[in-house]
Amino acid sequence: MESIETWIRSVLADPRARSLAIVVGSLVAAKLLQLLLTRVVLRYTARTRSRIDDAIVRRLETPLFVTLLAVGLEAALEPLEPSARLQYWTAGLLRTVLVLLWAVALIRIVGIALDVGSRRTDRPRWLEVRTIPLLDNLAKLLIVGGALYALLVVWRLDVKPWLASAGIVGIAVGFAAKDTLANLFAGLFILADAPYKIGDWIVLDTGERGMVTAVGLRSTRLLTRDDVEVTLPNAVIANAKIVNESGGPWERARVSITVGVAYGSDVDRVRAALVETAQASEFVAGEPEPRVRFSEFGDSALVFRLLCWIDRPVLRGQAIDDLHTRIYRRFLADGIEIPFPQRVVHLPDRD
Repeated sequence: MESIETWIRSVLADPRARSLAIVVGSLVAAKLLQLLLTRVVLRYTARTRSRIDDAIVRRLETPLFVTLLAVGLEAALEPLEPSARLQYWTAGLLRTVLVLLWAVALIRIVGIALDVGSRRTDRPRWLEVRTIPLLDNLAKLLIVGGALYALLVVWRLDVKPWLASAGIVGIAVGFAAKDTLANLFAGLFILADAPYKIGDWIVLDTGERGMVTAVGLRSTRLLTRDDVEVTLPNAVIANAKIVNESGGPWERARVSITVGVAYGSDVDRVRAALVETAQASEFVAGEPEPRVRFSEFGDSALVFRLLCWIDRPVLRGQAIDDLHTRIYRRFLADGIEIPFPQRVVHLPDRD
């Protein structure tokens, strides 16, 4: 036993043998970690309902293996006492490989997490299919920026002049593109707060009304009922009052039809005719039920309001057209008179 220990000590006394031992040890440790991930961790994650953990483990397998191996190779140089220049370039190259490898792995993991997270029913409001490209690009920008900073540190470059130059450039760009930046930040706030989504019908206090067709970093696009696309800067929308007709507990929207009948008409008959007309329309939802309100005594008519609901705000125009047509035909069939202004002109008799 003592002879074996003596032999090991004599072998390790050689710097090259110690370096080789460190390399072999790091390779064995990396291989054991790889086996642990593939044989143990992946078997455990395979039993879970989510598939995101399996994908993350597979993406981490190679970076972890290379990291342990690179740490071993860098440590193996110390017994050889290399020159400062050789040690600088070797450590720089190994760490550069690690930075790039981990940056690529993090980008893939973020992409997987966003894709899986957007499909969950309990996802946050800001994580939707429409926001995935934006969040993915922002994540890539942050990861790439962090990787570039790490590379500067790896190669022992002074980052202060770079940061100062970036600050000056940032101030100049900020003044030159303040409107664009305002729209950019407003777009980020809109995506985070999610006051509307693609397909919603919104009304702004500035008068614009339509269906949201696209939400970008700079602008939001609306398709009006006239099939005209309106592009609005996000800074304008962020400072506007927004009425989301597709929001609330359901997407249904209320339609109000005002109609006048002649004095002397049977009020109950008019009420029943309006309700039955709304119930017969294919555009009117069954719940809530249509209702009629006798709103006022007009100058020449009894004014009624028919209140009913449609399944989607986009059907408002078609529903109003259908209800107007049905009400007019029903009143003609039931003999209910719709009054209209009349003027009687008396001509003096000159005879």
